[in-house]
Amino acid sequence: MEPRLALPAAAGVALVVGLAAAAPWLKFVFTIALAKGLAVLGILLLLRAGQVSFGHALYVAVGAYTVAFARPGIGELLVLLPLSVASATAVGFLVGLFVARYRDIFFGMLNLAFSMVFYSLLEKLYTYTHGTDGIRVDRPSFAGILLDRVPYEWVMLALVLALSLGLGALARVFLASPLGQALPAIKTRETRLEFAGISARRVLLIAYVASAALAGLAGGIIAVTTLHVTPLLAYWTHSGELVFIAILGGGGSVLGPFLGAIVFELVRVYASAAFPDAWQMILGAVLLGIILFASRGLWGLYEDLVSRRGARP
Repeated sequence: MEPRLALPAAAGVALVVGLAAAAPWLKFVFTIALAKGLAVLGILLLLRAGQVSFGHALYVAVGAYTVAFARPGIGELLVLLPLSVASATAVGFLVGLFVARYRDIFFGMLNLAFSMVFYSLLEKLYTYTHGTDGIRVDRPSFAGILLDRVPYEWVMLALVLALSLGLGALARVFLASPLGQALPAIKTRETRLEFAGISARRVLLIAYVASAALAGLAGGIIAVTTLHVTPLLAYWTHSGELVFIAILGGGGSVLGPFLGAIVFELVRVYASAAFPDAWQMILGAVLLGIILFASRGLWGLYEDLVSRRGARP
């Protein structure tokens, strides 16, 4: 990771670990937040192409339910998470073959439609999914070791931190590659891209499948952290939450999704504790403030502060 990002990434890891050590209940919050950050990192790839998915919770749910269905026969965390990625990748490829042909609002709404169809199936197929009651997930082992609750929570936090850093660096390499550089052209110069012999549909499909894989991994992590999955993971409000986080964090850096996810979860936890009946209004006010006063999100705000400090004599 380049020096411009290495310092804030290292500072963020140190802050997360320090706060989790000081307040143990934050381990759970940070693990869920970083998992959502992985899903939003996938949405960032699509945003670079000017496309917004309003149904990416579909892949979070696919990853989570893959873990729930596989857990009775597979007890190893390091096997369950790759399975969640594989299933979401497969579904993302099949759906992507269809939605990659569309752009703008049609792209977003088709993703929403697929997500809601899957949500309805999860609710109706009670024999397999237990409907809205969801499925309980037994705590898996890690590298063959069945850990108690507290060590397990630390392992999950460390694992998701490592995945966030590694996949964030990989996403940056992808965006800097010729394929990644073609994504913005889909938004601004798609016709020229086609004239150059590059298939815009293929480029978008690759980014879409990658984003589905990241969301599936996020769903797997959420399943083995909360130890319970429900159809709400596929509901449209969850997809909207991911888009909310993408706007909050900003799309200027691969660190933006993780910054936005952590701030989102902390605001929601504290707002719901202080104002149980009005926490959604507080979240809305935060988003409105970001749109009005920091249109590039929290990461853009950070970059502005750094540039101002660098400009001082």
